[in-house]
Amino acid sequence: MLERQLWKKLKNESQRITWTRLENWALFGTPDLLGYSDSGTFFTVELKVTTPKKPYFVRFSPHQISFHIKHPRNSYILVACALDQVVRLYPGSGIIQLVDLGLKLEPLACGLVPSVTLLEGL
Repeated sequence: MLERQLWKKLKNESQRITWTRLENWALFGTPDLLGYSDSGTFFTVELKVTTPKKPYFVRFSPHQISFHIKHPRNSYILVACALDQVVRLYPGSGIIQLVDLGLKLEPLACGLVPSVTLLEGL
């Protein structure tokens, strides 16, 4: 799976969230998506897909790590595992643990539908 495929699946599954896809080349580390829930809450989502060679390792740039450290609230990381194709949602505040433990870290939600349900409830 590629990131753009993950984006399409997320967009199709989350009808109650207004999404803005961010393609920001001026501010490195900015997450891929800006979401707006029905309750009026803004949040960001970084999309990640692991590689078949390292299916449980999630690669981040130093700028992405810095963003999530500076913005620990209402920031999320959605990861699709190359091995089992399962989508996992993590809080941005847990990026250091995610870097250290990879997908061994307990997610907030496991599966696309539970992840979307959590985000829609923000």
